[in-house]
Amino acid sequence: MAERVLVVGSGGREHALAWKLAQSPQIQQVLVAPGNAGTADCGKISNSEVSVSNHTILAQFCKDHHVGLVVVGPEVPLAAGERTSGLFLWIIFCFFSSPSTVIFLPGIVDDLTAAGVPCFGPSAKAAQLEASKSFSKAFMERHSIPTARYGSFTDPQEACNYIRTAEFPALVVKASGLAAGKGVIVARDQDEACQAVMDIMKDRAFGAAGKTVVVEELLEGEEVSCLCFSDGSSVSPMPPAQDHKRLQDGDMGPNTGGMGAYCPTPQVSQELLQQIRESVLQKTVDGMKEEGAAYVGVLYAGLMLTKQGPKVLEFNCRFGDPECQVLLPLLKSDLYEVILNTINSKLASNAPVWHQDSSAVTVVMASAGYPGSYKKGVQITGLSQVEDTGVQVFHAGTALKDGGVVSSGGRVLTVTAVRSSLETALQAANQGVAAVGFPGAVYRHDIGHRAIAHLNQHRGLTYRDSGVDIAAGNRLVDMIKPLAKATSRAGCNAELGGFAGLFDLKAAGFVDPILVSGTDGVGTKLKIAQACGQHGGLGQDLVAMCVNDVLAQGAEPLFFLDYFSCGSLDVDVAASVVGGIAKACEMAGCALLGGETAEMPGVYAPGEYDLAGFSVGAVERGALLPRLGDIAEGDMLIGVASSGVHSNGFSLVRKVLERADLSYSSPAPFGKLGQTVGEVLLTPTKIYSRLLLPILRSGAVKAYAHITGGGLLENIPRVLPQELAVDLDASRWSVPAVFSWLHKEGGLSEEEMARTFNCGLGAVLVVAPVDAQRVLRQLQAHEEAWIVGSLSHKQPGAEPVVVRNLKHSLLNAGPASSEELGVKQNGGCHGESSTPHKRTRVAVLISGTGTNLQALIEQAKRPSSSAEIVVVISNRPGVQGLKRASLAGIQTRVVDHKLYGSRAEFDGTIDRVLEEFGVELVCLAGFMRILTGTFVKKWNGKLLNIHPSLLPSFKGVNAQKQALQAGVRVSGCTVHFVAEEVDAGAIIVQEAVPVLSSDTEESVCDRIREAEHRAFPAALELVASGVVRLSEDGHIVWKLNSQS
Repeated sequence: MAERVLVVGSGGREHALAWKLAQSPQIQQVLVAPGNAGTADCGKISNSEVSVSNHTILAQFCKDHHVGLVVVGPEVPLAAGERTSGLFLWIIFCFFSSPSTVIFLPGIVDDLTAAGVPCFGPSAKAAQLEASKSFSKAFMERHSIPTARYGSFTDPQEACNYIRTAEFPALVVKASGLAAGKGVIVARDQDEACQAVMDIMKDRAFGAAGKTVVVEELLEGEEVSCLCFSDGSSVSPMPPAQDHKRLQDGDMGPNTGGMGAYCPTPQVSQELLQQIRESVLQKTVDGMKEEGAAYVGVLYAGLMLTKQGPKVLEFNCRFGDPECQVLLPLLKSDLYEVILNTINSKLASNAPVWHQDSSAVTVVMASAGYPGSYKKGVQITGLSQVEDTGVQVFHAGTALKDGGVVSSGGRVLTVTAVRSSLETALQAANQGVAAVGFPGAVYRHDIGHRAIAHLNQHRGLTYRDSGVDIAAGNRLVDMIKPLAKATSRAGCNAELGGFAGLFDLKAAGFVDPILVSGTDGVGTKLKIAQACGQHGGLGQDLVAMCVNDVLAQGAEPLFFLDYFSCGSLDVDVAASVVGGIAKACEMAGCALLGGETAEMPGVYAPGEYDLAGFSVGAVERGALLPRLGDIAEGDMLIGVASSGVHSNGFSLVRKVLERADLSYSSPAPFGKLGQTVGEVLLTPTKIYSRLLLPILRSGAVKAYAHITGGGLLENIPRVLPQELAVDLDASRWSVPAVFSWLHKEGGLSEEEMARTFNCGLGAVLVVAPVDAQRVLRQLQAHEEAWIVGSLSHKQPGAEPVVVRNLKHSLLNAGPASSEELGVKQNGGCHGESSTPHKRTRVAVLISGTGTNLQALIEQAKRPSSSAEIVVVISNRPGVQGLKRASLAGIQTRVVDHKLYGSRAEFDGTIDRVLEEFGVELVCLAGFMRILTGTFVKKWNGKLLNIHPSLLPSFKGVNAQKQALQAGVRVSGCTVHFVAEEVDAGAIIVQEAVPVLSSDTEESVCDRIREAEHRAFPAALELVASGVVRLSEDGHIVWKLNSQS
């Protein structure tokens, strides 16, 4: 089941946390309490009014609303929880009894954890690292963690004496308690430092946080923020970041909570980061564990990079703000999974992964007058337009008013950009800031100026300075080597890294081969993939376009090479593309023998790349296609289904989308329910090699045409003698809905459609009439296929290809089958066409391996089937049945029964998923949960189950064991409608299985399972087609046709 998460807080950090958590497919909803305008009803994210200060109320809220995780953003809730009067009196008693006693009030993590609600963050005892600077300094001293020299004082006069007599510049004055990131004053001289002490301790500038002050040595160097996840034992560092505390450019003006940040910091090398990990982060976690306060959560170390090495300025016990807004956009891993691994002490074996070769910059927009007094309620405009430019706006001090966004705090917005370099990220963030309509806003223009100065120091040029990253290319090769290795086949071991690849034709079994080569790309389908950020499917497109061409000569594809070119190499994107190529090579039966990755700065825009592929195959000389001398008038044409647009015509597709004002993220007006336009259009091109090679080698196929660029009109004539013409009947095959939509929305003529697109046929075979039915059956065992036309003598001046009924089929696009379309047994194709039948939308509920599911999938794949499986739902994650569904291209959902408090809640969620997919019929295939009466009543007559006995005998569990114990000679299986009583519904199909004297429980189970694989698909077809239905009185009703 998808999880519900609560984020505590209302700032930019909390918006960033909610934004990142909402990206997890495992999360259903993110609640933010109290939140801001940016977290109010934004997709999965919404605000909650629950009290976060009263932990008892909060814990009950989490239980009532099935909140599975609480993530704490700010520091205050971590350090202390509710204080009741009784507890307060007890603390006073303890203090006077033993003044040295340290009392830790429980924080939010302690209270929620005790109430059984998982909460991410350190305990109150561990949070003392931030809550008490006095404690923190003493802790570092105890554990030899490098930090500035210091003194801790409760008397202002003693503090001033220390300032004036210290052997070092004691000019940093800190309020020991929590001061919202503002309790540090860096004085210019001793007088200013003493004045800061008086302001904090006497004038209470920071309230109770200033009861104790810490006076520190003024360190010199570069200040950086190094954060890590800690599970109490292990640490996993995040990329180093740098905050900008001063209000104005050039680090001028008063101190603030932070005016911007960037990440990563080039000043911190990998070697230095490792040193920080060992000498600061790991030492701190080890020390807290040693002192009985295991640190679990995010640990933030503010460091000064001195000449003597890094030294700790302060610890924070949570994500920094605004550091969080640059760290999370660079986190590649699922934040929800990272948090679970941290809480469950699995960090050492599941380290988070970060995006490489990218920089993030965030610029804070503050109210006029900040950090002093400021006006609230200032209207803010232009936010959606800013985000359309690829810049993320995180809200901090904002609120909703009269349908608009207004300011409600000092720091109001953080504008974050992620780009390939720090300079371009800063430029993009500043452009985003300039586009926001926020009168009087205060912000800096120079975030990252120290890093840019560091990068611009005089040094010799490298190849990387020109934009070519050799190291990134090497990382890519290392990532794809095992993928290529998996494509090894007879004749080739697919080892990457050499200057050239070798293939041994003799080892592959060829005697007198002819080599066949093909090359292709994927056209402007690339643009859609790049816009959607979905790159993996392009690999299959590329391989399919090449190997399907090679097949036209009757050749077996032997090996493949790819060419990937870009302006700047994004290793993750390239690995996704090449990984898709490798998987597609496995599907095609060819080896990925090599390739080229070309990084060409200035040739491509950021984020753009191009692809080309090269396939080489071989065919025995006597089996070469097309056999032009054998092709004759009257030969039949068999069409094999495409998966959609494949990889041609996308320039026209994009133009139609532009005219229709549809984006790639819009719900698709074609395709399956719930798909976006981009998802449908990126459906990969079908690879036909494994399907067609055995049929081509049988000798029954005279020619094969790959329907690629040029559509139906130009590709089929390429494999025919010039004196023959093609007569196609579009009413005889299923035209996918995407083509109907393109035809209607683009106003495209029939000729334009037939010349540009495949219109539902990815391949066309030429066969003799006597062989047509046999070849058709061979194809239909694995793929949709139809007899779609025939060859005739071409009259002078006539068109080489005529497509009849195309307009009618485009206007009535839908599934078709050869049975429905009147294909005769002798291979004729002149029967009357009928209206394509509507398929019943089916869901299958499973709990395990899904062997019955597989039988149902194979039935639904048949062109004549009345069922379409639209979703598979499992109550257990990770089971084999889910993988079966995914491989078949069926959407899946997990509704884990362990995450629900009652059967009614669990069934209610199942019901909502069924409604989401428009399900009309439900099959229980090894679903190991008993459904509630309410659910069964709602789906009465639409709910099928299979039971491993001949009902009504041997109901319930262990039916086979019951049968053996009873000594029966016949058992079997039963498919029945589900009723409230277990295994008692009306029977649809039964199949008997003999019980042998030698049978064991295992052997009889195996034979019954085989029967189930026949009976369940048969029952599904009976109900889905309307032949069988359940009457109101619970009996079976058969609909008999006139020929019965």
